[in-house]
Amino acid sequence: MRSSLFPKRYSLLKAFVFLFLVLSTLLRLIFFFWNFPEVDAHIGALLKTLTIGFLFDLGTLSIFLLPFLIYLLLVPKKWYGSIPDRIITWFGFFLALVIIFFSFFGEFTFWEEFQRRYNFIAVDYLIYTYEVVKNINESYPLPLLLGSLLSLVALVLYVVHRSGYFKRTFQNDTMFKQRFIASLPWLAIAIVFGFFITNDQAEWSKNRYNNELSKAGIYSFFAAFRNNELAYSEFYATLPKKEAFKMVREQYTPLADSFKHKDGEDILRTIHSNDTSTTEFHPNIIFICIESLSGKFMGGLGGDQNITPILDSIANKSLFFSNLFATGTRTVRGMEAITLSVPPTPGRSIVKRKNNTGLFTIGEVFKRKGYDRNFFYGGDGYFDNMNTFFGGNGFNIVDRGRGFLLDKDITVARTNIEDEEVTFENAWGVCDEDVYAKVLKEADKASQTGKPFFDFVMTTSNHKPFTYPEGKIDIPSGTGRNGAVKYTDYAIGAFLKEVSTRSWFKNTIFVIMSDHCASSAGKWELDVANYHIPALIYNLPDMPAKNITTLCSQIDVFPTLFATLGWEYESNLFGMDILHMNPASERALIGNYRKLGYMKDGKVLVLGDGETVNFYEWNSEDNSLQIKPIEESYKKIAISNYQVADELYHNGGLQLKNLNK
Repeated sequence: MRSSLFPKRYSLLKAFVFLFLVLSTLLRLIFFFWNFPEVDAHIGALLKTLTIGFLFDLGTLSIFLLPFLIYLLLVPKKWYGSIPDRIITWFGFFLALVIIFFSFFGEFTFWEEFQRRYNFIAVDYLIYTYEVVKNINESYPLPLLLGSLLSLVALVLYVVHRSGYFKRTFQNDTMFKQRFIASLPWLAIAIVFGFFITNDQAEWSKNRYNNELSKAGIYSFFAAFRNNELAYSEFYATLPKKEAFKMVREQYTPLADSFKHKDGEDILRTIHSNDTSTTEFHPNIIFICIESLSGKFMGGLGGDQNITPILDSIANKSLFFSNLFATGTRTVRGMEAITLSVPPTPGRSIVKRKNNTGLFTIGEVFKRKGYDRNFFYGGDGYFDNMNTFFGGNGFNIVDRGRGFLLDKDITVARTNIEDEEVTFENAWGVCDEDVYAKVLKEADKASQTGKPFFDFVMTTSNHKPFTYPEGKIDIPSGTGRNGAVKYTDYAIGAFLKEVSTRSWFKNTIFVIMSDHCASSAGKWELDVANYHIPALIYNLPDMPAKNITTLCSQIDVFPTLFATLGWEYESNLFGMDILHMNPASERALIGNYRKLGYMKDGKVLVLGDGETVNFYEWNSEDNSLQIKPIEESYKKIAISNYQVADELYHNGGLQLKNLNK
């Protein structure tokens, strides 16, 4: 073994490979038992998971160690043990240890929240270091963790040094030929994994946990970095373009919408009022987008913990959509669905992509009806590209600015949440009460102008580290998700109580909806129950409260609001009026960055990269998916929605400048 893969000059390489494989296998086994019994624990499944994981670990090692391998290969024998050689070798080995131990501990926190190996979310976290580092510091004993990490690195360095690995690396007679032969297998593996192996090839099982455990964390991270946007037409099942557009447009036939272009490859149309006897109503609209509020938290949706008494009470006085599903698993995906009213497309949300400004959004509908549009966020809207997206689409910005300026071509107003307006703040921003206080302050000013306003308010308190002002609720701050949910609920109640004293209250409608669920974890390709979110429209005049059980999507809420206001308007939105959907029109669109689901009639069709198509029956009682033979008509309508959404984005079909031609 020493003379082939690991000659003496490669002694440190051998030590590192052994340590990496031990840590990686240990991590895989911990996660395996962490998610028992949801993971497939049959002996064959376990062995296959470990075997595929081992192969991906080798691929990760071959790429990760490539710089050091090339260094060992090219440095001539006469330089062995020289001062530069010792400095480079010691520093390189130290850095490699820091990285793998950091990755090892980091995967625990990432798995705890997402039940996945590193993905594009981890890539995003590298960009927004302020929020992420502060959140980690507030959620975990960071000095202890860093101290433990460095202690482990020091311990390994000591053991490796005492075991003679450094001595053998510096004092040996290994010739170039031996080094070259030893390097060939690693170089070959690096080439194979770098150019011919993709991360999704680790996904061999119908159980999502087994698929995730078959991957390697570091390899998954770089795969996500390379593939944060996937062109639908290249990786997913498609239809002829004309057929796809025809099927999407036919969805709106029962709604009597008038398309601007007959048989066109677009969805631009005029939405007509369902009640021509009434005049249009233009109230103020305050939309509260609640961070991570799963449907299961609400008593009205089956929750039994009594942590949303305010929302449950409001729901009984509202149009309450009890069978509504989020399109994704992240805030920016929820923002995309709500503002653009578009199905999720592969990869990251449009909010974070290029060409995400000057689009047809719900804000454009409000603008044409004479509204001012404002985006409120308790943190710095630089995070997740929110300010660029909202500002670039005509929303004034109100946020907790920390020095990041708006792009120079964005000319909207920006108002800061000042220090004296803050009573409590954590890594993600000010507490919900503080952001609502700012909304009230700005709304009071706006009400004096006589011009209606639309406020998009993004909350932050229901997010790890789950901290909030003490003494507001009966659950101590920082003790977990339930406390954050109950505080979120309390803050909404306090806000509405204060709003009700304003003269403009009767002329204001409140839309409340979650951005996504608190968790998307599950063993299925798409865990359907973890897309179920609450949504309601409150304070609608002359509209009786009602529990709407129609199967619908996040993308439908604002088209439904516009219908209740009697608006006729030009639309480039995919969403429909939920109140006038017929049973054949009911559907929900759910997805993550790679899997796209179309849900209808208790069935779910899942489109995956590699042009995979799986069809399931969904059991809502136990949230299980039972594989079924594919129904061709179901498959076509699912494909058409996602294909057309991707086509419109990539070919400028969402851009206002192109729609106005």
